[in-house]
Amino acid sequence: MAVTITEGEKNLILLHKLLPSNERLYLWCYTADGRLLTSDCPEAAAFGPVFAALGGLERALAHGRAGRYPRPLLIGTAIGMQWAAAYECDDRGAPRLLFLLGPAFYRDLSVTEVEEGLRLYSQSEFSLAWREQLVQKLDAVPVMSHAIFSRYAVMLHNTLNHEQLSATDLASGALPALRAADAPKKDRHKVWRAEQALLQMVRNGDIDYKGALQNSEDLSNGVPVHGRDPLRQGKTSVTVFTSLVTRAAIEGGLSPEEAYSLGDSYIQAVEDARDLAELSALAGAMYDDFIHRVHRCRTNPAYSRQVQKCCDYIELNLDKPIRTADLAALVGYTDYYLSEKFKKETGLSLSNYIKFAKIERARVLLAAGDESIQSIAEALAFNTPNYFIQSFRDVVGCTPAQYRKQQQK
Repeated sequence: MAVTITEGEKNLILLHKLLPSNERLYLWCYTADGRLLTSDCPEAAAFGPVFAALGGLERALAHGRAGRYPRPLLIGTAIGMQWAAAYECDDRGAPRLLFLLGPAFYRDLSVTEVEEGLRLYSQSEFSLAWREQLVQKLDAVPVMSHAIFSRYAVMLHNTLNHEQLSATDLASGALPALRAADAPKKDRHKVWRAEQALLQMVRNGDIDYKGALQNSEDLSNGVPVHGRDPLRQGKTSVTVFTSLVTRAAIEGGLSPEEAYSLGDSYIQAVEDARDLAELSALAGAMYDDFIHRVHRCRTNPAYSRQVQKCCDYIELNLDKPIRTADLAALVGYTDYYLSEKFKKETGLSLSNYIKFAKIERARVLLAAGDESIQSIAEALAFNTPNYFIQSFRDVVGCTPAQYRKQQQK
């Protein structure tokens, strides 16, 4: 009997009504044997083949065939893209239709990071033309945290099957094992310093953590993995890192109840993962999730919306010169009125707030790596290295070089 998608289309329309209008979430509908029926993704011709080439479609179909009434499936990849699969079942619990949500990035990724992830796949899976096409379409892929994307995945399943599952009911959808990359031997002292910098960013709730730590050690995959069971060792590494981030979030102001509950959910997801690419995606999603939660809890409820918007702008643009006129234009105030309002609410002048924010970022950079004082001064848009050194001494009580020496003991 031919498959009709009338009911599926109704469910897609219903789901779209439940989603915020500003979310760019794409929906796909496949037959139980993997034939694409419909999609609302404007770049379906590009992302459909990508999903198949990454092994996602095969994984989703296999999960649907594995048992009756399959749970929704979260599918991660080595290029940071994630999809979610949900199944509309017949009376016997066999999938009749496969519905797909995605793609979405679990965090904002650069073209370079995506290209590095693509190198983990063989040329037979991704031709050069496909790689170029994918890179050209990256702007069409929304960025969404693992936690939020998981909730939408469960919403899709519940809408299709009239159930009330939670995010903890998601199945872990690792893709087939990828080619192992040769990991260079790391300087353990540098790794420790980078780890401390990563944890400090959590305590600060610094939502621009990626820009701040782009030159530090990459710890998202944990320590280099060796031995008979690399996946087991990888899980242990990410679990330990999750525990450290959980404690750092509590130190940053997140309630122990929320922090430990969130950490436990990620640790369970790590335990369910089936390959290192999935672990990498989970580690990045976990770190991003904790950072944003700490940022929200550290937001001063006494600040007006305009002042908080200025604070967020400053945090995200520490690498640029920040002028009062730019902030005033951002919120629609005159320079004078914004300066008075900002000082009244925060207790600091705009210039001092910006200086303190830049120096706090400088402390993280000094502790994280070996970047020169001049490079850090330029990265934080100080006019001269001497002005940076003087500002740092005024705030911290020692020079940048002295501070770095203290951190390296």
